Amino acid sequence: MVSTKPQERLVLLEPSGTKHIARLDQETVKIPAVGVVRAETLRKMVGRRWTVGDRSFLVLRPSIRDEVELLQRQAQIIGTKDAPVLLWNCDVKAGDFVVEIGAGSGAMTLALAHAVSPKGRVVTYDLREDFLEQARRNVVTAGLGDRVEFRIGDARTGIAERDADAVILDIPDPWEAVGSASDALRACGHFGSYSPNGEQVNRTVKALRAGTFVEIRSVEIIEREIVAHESGTHPSFAPLGHTGYLTFARKVLDTF
Repeated sequence: MVSTKPQERLVLLEPSGTKHIARLDQETVKIPAVGVVRAETLRKMVGRRWTVGDRSFLVLRPSIRDEVELLQRQAQIIGTKDAPVLLWNCDVKAGDFVVEIGAGSGAMTLALAHAVSPKGRVVTYDLREDFLEQARRNVVTAGLGDRVEFRIGDARTGIAERDADAVILDIPDPWEAVGSASDALRACGHFGSYSPNGEQVNRTVKALRAGTFVEIRSVEIIEREIVAHESGTHPSFAPLGHTGYLTFARKVLDTF
């Protein structure tokens, strides 16, 4: 049974950029790769530098980016460069109702729940109960569990939800769920899918064109960090390249 109680957590940031999660569920907590510390000590250090031995950390309250980067994973996740693009292109905002097909480890579920807060709702489906339970743990721990319903089921064969503002898919064969997504969406609702390879995109776009969808487009996001030094500024030599392709469409009742 997964706990439904949000877990108080803080992030410890090293000068190198490495982050550690501190779960303040007991008076004395053990932080892997860091050591043992009293929870009250960390609470008093929020926003400040905490030193233990010869190591220093900044104690931070977790952002949604921290939550996604540090969550416990089983399945691969939609990362922090692709998730915001899905939210923007699918017009996901506070108060919306969103259906997610493919919960995985819950990274996109977290992003969706955060975006629709405080009064919106997310329903997320997965075929595998272990994935769904891992997603539930991550979402509940982040304090967003009251906005999400977790459902076991094959959304490719149909889902009960209707009048969704957006349907987001992260499954191997999203084209098989285009019909279910269309049934679930309200008029002018948004479709968004994440696919690692081009053939998945091709088949999904073909299925969308066969339905009542417009503004069908696919994009790839390449993220390149800029490194700034006193001696000069240049692009990072290790850009974050291909992770997946994002396909978007908007449901209408009539086409041209």
